[in-house]
Amino acid sequence: MIELDGRPAGEDALAALALTNYGHFTTLLVEEGRVRGLDLHLQRLIRDCRLLFDTALDPDRVRDLARRAAPRSGRRIIRITVFDPALNLATIDADARPRILVTARPAPEADPGPLRVWTAVHRRDLPEVKSVALGPALRLRRRARREGYDDVLFTGADGEVLEGGTWNIGLVREGRVVWPGGDVLSGTTRQLLRRAGGDPTELIGLSDLDDCEAAFATNAATVLRPLTRIDHRTYPASHPVMARLADTYRALPAQKL
Repeated sequence: MIELDGRPAGEDALAALALTNYGHFTTLLVEEGRVRGLDLHLQRLIRDCRLLFDTALDPDRVRDLARRAAPRSGRRIIRITVFDPALNLATIDADARPRILVTARPAPEADPGPLRVWTAVHRRDLPEVKSVALGPALRLRRRARREGYDDVLFTGADGEVLEGGTWNIGLVREGRVVWPGGDVLSGTTRQLLRRAGGDPTELIGLSDLDDCEAAFATNAATVLRPLTRIDHRTYPASHPVMARLADTYRALPAQKL
């Protein structure tokens, strides 16, 4: 399903998104018509719309349009993209009238398994915004996979651990969860788990990874995946703290879309 403002998306609008690539999005895991952290997703969309387009976004309209793609039962991943097809290289300074693109795909039923990641120095432009401009992140993901890894973990120029291209990293040290701080997009799953556990954020350097007992990735689509390798470092695929986090997530209340 691909709908723009509740109607089938036309080629011209999709071409504008592909060619100009200016906008933002969020991704929801919808289960039985409900979403964990729906308030955080909507806050993100409102904030990013104001930042990129200097205009307000109606969260009730977003929900109405997203519900069209949500199943009454089962699980589905819904992506909500906000962009203005009228903006292009020549008109990027015009007053914006953002539109809402809703796409849906089946949620993975099977456990996707652990990730092996390769580190690369990269800091996203406006890291607090979930931008549609994924080119640099995908280039580094492609390079990591061609080197035999599954994905890439971004670090700063001074070696501080930041985030994955489409996920946050969490670490287990001395039996507790630590979330790397710095200039990262704080994803909804990370926010939910931090809100439930009160876990701290700290500036973490690559050398600090040697003292960690486990590492994991979080995002809305796959929730929590163990990281079993970061460069030459290896970690277990299971750990009591990660099991506790998974239980914590499952116990969180979900909001009706």
